[in-house]
Amino acid sequence: MKYVDEFRNPRLVRAIACRLENAALNPVAIMEVCGTHTMSIFRHGLRELIPRQISLVSGPGCPVCVTPAGLIDACAEIAAVPGVIIASFGDMIRVPGAGTSLENARAAGADVRMVLSAVSALDIARQNPDRQVVFISVGFETTTPGTAAAVMQAHAENISNFSIVPCNRTMPAPLRLLMEEPGSAIQGLLCPGHVSVITGSSAFEFLPSEYGIACAIAGFEPADIMQGILSIVEQVENGNPHVENCYGRAVNPGGNPRARALAEEVFRPCDAWWRGLGLIKESGLALRRRYRSFDALQRFGIEPAPGNEPPGCLCGKILRGAATPVECPLFEKKCVPSSPVGPCMVSAEGTCAAWYRYGIGHNRIHQTDD
Repeated sequence: MKYVDEFRNPRLVRAIACRLENAALNPVAIMEVCGTHTMSIFRHGLRELIPRQISLVSGPGCPVCVTPAGLIDACAEIAAVPGVIIASFGDMIRVPGAGTSLENARAAGADVRMVLSAVSALDIARQNPDRQVVFISVGFETTTPGTAAAVMQAHAENISNFSIVPCNRTMPAPLRLLMEEPGSAIQGLLCPGHVSVITGSSAFEFLPSEYGIACAIAGFEPADIMQGILSIVEQVENGNPHVENCYGRAVNPGGNPRARALAEEVFRPCDAWWRGLGLIKESGLALRRRYRSFDALQRFGIEPAPGNEPPGCLCGKILRGAATPVECPLFEKKCVPSSPVGPCMVSAEGTCAAWYRYGIGHNRIHQTDD
């Protein structure tokens, strides 16, 4: 398949690995921001091809993982209201809050359904006019335009039984926060490909100009990721940090203006809580005045609390790149995919889930089985 097979070509990947071996003269710390990158790196065994002097750490690029526990508890509280239908992406259903989860709410009798988009949730509202349908809107810039389109359509059709819990977050602000953390050793960022399709590569220009951070926007196939890492290493070695677009088949400097305009019509920036990162100014999205009646939190009169991490859980540190899953005392013990304690073990983009399935945890399982 074009744009898949050619970027999984083993010869091409090994050739880039050889160039990377020659280029990496000094230690380089790189953060892969996107959870899909983390999964792809493990799935394709890329850590085995990367020189030891290059260290990879995962960042806050999993929208389900960074949703604060208190907001999840608020969603579960809405789910318990008689007559409500909760529509959510699958990962979000199993993520634990501070006291419960949507999965627990469903086990207690709540009507919680998995959907693939906000438009699907709007369809459920059309089919159930006598019930309130609430979509849990989670995602970065990639999924926000789709939710905006659903809200606009609901407004145009005067569908009064549809609303959303706005959990959307935007990516640049947390990266600024991470770069300003005292003692940060990150020298390069593998920037998120999906987000960049919407924002454009220009959204990350502040990182090299203000912080001297080398950046590469990469796709999600093995050759994409290896080329992005090679670019970052060469930038660091040459002392020439900039944003290099290694995903030119999908990303351009200006991104997708129509998608951004759609999101900006419905949403406005607001301060937002991130799990592990705290309150970040203008990093969230709230509904504009015209569409405020579609805010489920206001409709049901619920004010979410930030929520606390479960005792012993290091998801917050892992999302900041300050710890790895194996440093967490719960990893592979109390916290496993079948019984997760923190969100990083739940999400398909979660760092702990990746380490468990493909990394250290995966190896331990096989050693035990042997």
